[in-house]
Amino acid sequence: MDAIGERRRGPVPLVVTGPLAPYESLVRTELVSRKYAASSVRDAVLMMRRLSLWMERRELVAAGLTPARVEEFLAFRRAVCSSEPVARRSLGAVIKVLRHVSAVPVPVPVEAGGDAVQEVLADYGAYLRGERGLAAESVRCYCGQARKFLAALPDPLADSLARLDAAQVTAFMVRHTADAESVWSAKALVTAVRSLLRYLHVDGRIPASLTGSVPAVAGWRLDSLPRGLELQQVSALLSAPDTETSAGRRDRAVLTVLARLGLRGAEAAALQLSDIDWHAGEIAVRGKGSRVERLPLTAEVGEVLSDYLMEDRPRCSATAVFLTARAPYQALTGTCIRAIMGRACERAGLPRLGAHRLRHTLATAILRAGAPLPEVGQVLRHRSQLSTSIYAKVDHEALRSLAQAWPGGGAR
Repeated sequence: MDAIGERRRGPVPLVVTGPLAPYESLVRTELVSRKYAASSVRDAVLMMRRLSLWMERRELVAAGLTPARVEEFLAFRRAVCSSEPVARRSLGAVIKVLRHVSAVPVPVPVEAGGDAVQEVLADYGAYLRGERGLAAESVRCYCGQARKFLAALPDPLADSLARLDAAQVTAFMVRHTADAESVWSAKALVTAVRSLLRYLHVDGRIPASLTGSVPAVAGWRLDSLPRGLELQQVSALLSAPDTETSAGRRDRAVLTVLARLGLRGAEAAALQLSDIDWHAGEIAVRGKGSRVERLPLTAEVGEVLSDYLMEDRPRCSATAVFLTARAPYQALTGTCIRAIMGRACERAGLPRLGAHRLRHTLATAILRAGAPLPEVGQVLRHRSQLSTSIYAKVDHEALRSLAQAWPGGGAR
């Protein structure tokens, strides 16, 4: 078989030839130091060998391995091998090391006129972080919505922004909010576009403040019921992860934190080792508005966290509580938390649910156990009692005491 596509088993000797041969020892050492498993190092070195042979046949030197050439090699691999995701992952580890030591070119940063939308979004994201003090997850959401608006403008973007008027803004909003999946999705778009327009005006990219041309979305506070889960459904979710694997035990710990403490997904992802005070039995939570609040560390949560930290969490320099299962070990993101919840729902035989459903379930259970609404708000860390008041609708006992008898005494 062609050497570029051959399969190997067992330890991989120093066999890289071609333009990348001088860097094999460096790549091996760096991957081992980053706690890659031996099998992952083997796969990465084999992929490096295939890439080097491919480059040699095209008379490429290391300095010629541009991002476009990397994609060209991956396209070649797709034609001869069905495991393209594995190839991309193994190659990605090699390329990161080579770029770190400047052996191969790094992607060229976005410059003015290169990708105008991305340039504006980068500046807007910096504004949200620096001037507004928004959390990373909020910045991601705002920029994702802002991208829809900017991408709808014709090229060149700078000229379109300079000529932007109220009619264009309103037409865009009417068109896109009508296609939104829910009222809350439409409201998220309205909020983000208003924020973007404020930034663009302050930055001098549009001639006037156009926030008033963004129509509001009809929707009323307290118009729906919080949708909690039944006790057996929560138990099924917590039992869903495969506890025979370290990743499954991590997932169980994540789900337990969500279900028993009522954390938002992004808050669970942001937990740091220093946030857990084992002696005081408390855990610090970084919530909305960069606020840090403390919650009691229950026995159940403390047990699953200690089991994960002592037995399954990778030994590395990362400070986040929950890490990826494979090297390079990194903190989980909000997207990872949603994926964990999705997998648990599938294994439990439930429709795909968001992590927030566990938060609703906890609030509903506390209220039905007799706790007053202010205490529910404290557990959920609501800044306004209005946010908590929606749970009054699920307190059936309290509502029953307010119900008036049907006229004439008949049952209905």
